[in-house]
Amino acid sequence: MLTAEEIKSISKSGEGYNADFKLKVPGKVRELSEEVCAFANSEGGFLLIGIDDKNQIVGAAIDNPKRSAIQDSIRDISPALHVDIYSVDVDGKSVWVIEVPSGKDKPYVLSGAIYVRESANTQKLTTAEEIRSFFQNSNRIYFDAVPCIKFDFEKELDNDTFNLFRTESGISGNISTHQILNNLQVFDDSGKIKNGGVLFFGKQPEITFHQAVTRCVRFKGKTKVHIIDDKTYGGPLYQQYHQAETWIKDKLEVAYIIEGMGPRKEVWEIPLTVFKEAIINALSHRDYYEQGAVTMVEVYDDRVEISNPGGLLIGVKNDFGKKSMTRNPLIFGLFTRMSLVEQVASGIPRMRKAMKEAELPEPTFTTDGGFFTVEFKRPQKNDTINDIVNSKSGTTNGTINGTINSESPIEEIVLKLITEHEGLSARKISKLIDKSLRTTMRYLDDLKKSEKIEFRGALKNGGYYLK
Repeated sequence: MLTAEEIKSISKSGEGYNADFKLKVPGKVRELSEEVCAFANSEGGFLLIGIDDKNQIVGAAIDNPKRSAIQDSIRDISPALHVDIYSVDVDGKSVWVIEVPSGKDKPYVLSGAIYVRESANTQKLTTAEEIRSFFQNSNRIYFDAVPCIKFDFEKELDNDTFNLFRTESGISGNISTHQILNNLQVFDDSGKIKNGGVLFFGKQPEITFHQAVTRCVRFKGKTKVHIIDDKTYGGPLYQQYHQAETWIKDKLEVAYIIEGMGPRKEVWEIPLTVFKEAIINALSHRDYYEQGAVTMVEVYDDRVEISNPGGLLIGVKNDFGKKSMTRNPLIFGLFTRMSLVEQVASGIPRMRKAMKEAELPEPTFTTDGGFFTVEFKRPQKNDTINDIVNSKSGTTNGTINGTINSESPIEEIVLKLITEHEGLSARKISKLIDKSLRTTMRYLDDLKKSEKIEFRGALKNGGYYLK
């Protein structure tokens, strides 16, 4: 039971997620039952009668007929819910308390409707997305936890993906595949593989789940009018992540910094780490019940957008970027085992930090039309990739601090090396440009044919010079 001092403290704090005030019993007692149902479906709370809209304690009188009407209305909530109704004297004024626990048998339904608390308000769930989100938030129905009857484990398991998962997760090779998957809760109690296991380890999960693909589209300009490139990737989710990231890299500009005799460094116009976070988040948190939409990666002249079906879960709307929840805990857990994501809600802060360090606008997040979208701004045309790199590098005593635009051929990088360090061997050049010796020789041969360089000295200890 609440004490008078506790009621005073709650009234001063005002209405919130766990507290709602009424001046008196409303004419329609059902309004109280809706509040009670919402508290039960959330984290519980207190309905205080006798507090006005200015949070002042004014007191209220509830006679036996009204109390009976309130109790009868609460009995309409299904399944049955026990609440405490009592009066507390606060400085000579009676405040009635309806104390509601967080229900153990969610969802609680009142006249066929589900009510939940949203901040300081009670919300009636009306759309399929809201109801699915509530059920998932209540640990009721996760798409990735449903057994997949159609999957033939022996024929359709992608052994390459599984072996990669085993390696990246540091799992001993002495344990059988079936035992590992069973330990990871990829099978249900009857031994059937769950949907999450199919999506993560199946050769072609898109055959069973047509929506489980990632579509990558490059648009010309800043609008969805002219498509330059359009690819759709299926297969295991890790493969989709890798293919989508590779596709993005092919569409962005990159510069190379060559410092001293060490290998070249790549500086991308947008830090690649943000795409890792965003793509895996999209694959892990998307609503796979939604069959009419897919995970999207869209590249425009001024931005990159990554989106997935399904908005924010109810439990994280008020703590976005601070609280971690997922629609697909099995899938998210498997990505976590590969050290690609972390359990804590650190993905959003890491993306913001990476963009800030690259001196780019922080990513923006929207939840329009049942989609969750993250947008990354590309550098403006007058802020070329060379400008970005040059602001971080310069020429110092005998070292090579150069920038090469991604549109320049590799031969220019090789030519720059030979210009500043004549006599380099092919093997040394291959290490500097991070290419195989065979590939490097091809570049060198092309430069020799164009009479820009020449080889001098013996084959074993000679080197390349400007001609």
